[in-house]
Amino acid sequence: MSKSINGSCLCQTVTYRYHGPAHLFQYCHCSRCRKFTGSAHATNIIIDPKNFEWLSGEDMVGRFEPLQAKHFATSFCKQCGSSLPWQSQSGTAMVIPAGTLDQDPEIKPTQNIYWDSRAPWREEVSALPQHNELPPRSNK
Repeated sequence: MSKSINGSCLCQTVTYRYHGPAHLFQYCHCSRCRKFTGSAHATNIIIDPKNFEWLSGEDMVGRFEPLQAKHFATSFCKQCGSSLPWQSQSGTAMVIPAGTLDQDPEIKPTQNIYWDSRAPWREEVSALPQHNELPPRSNK
């Protein structure tokens, strides 16, 4: 992939762009990613930091680095709380939360990491009922 891809937070205060090839596109099931995303796993695209730029709202980007982490950090919009791209503590990788993309990156995840740490309640999504909108409320 060599085209530019834009992304943003929920309130559109923070916007960014990246270009160039992705090093990885993966699901991470570690407890830190689950805590940060509030979901069963993070869906992250890893790129070279030199291929990333903030377009607006960089001053609204918060960052958290757990003391015991060597590489992991998080970034978020100070206004709406959305996850945002973050640079690894080593500075060698930019981690793009795929859910913040405004366009299709035209690539797909290729692996699961920290699989043994996956949430015990996680279910394969294709095994669950599918609805194109909020389903009707069931009367139980």
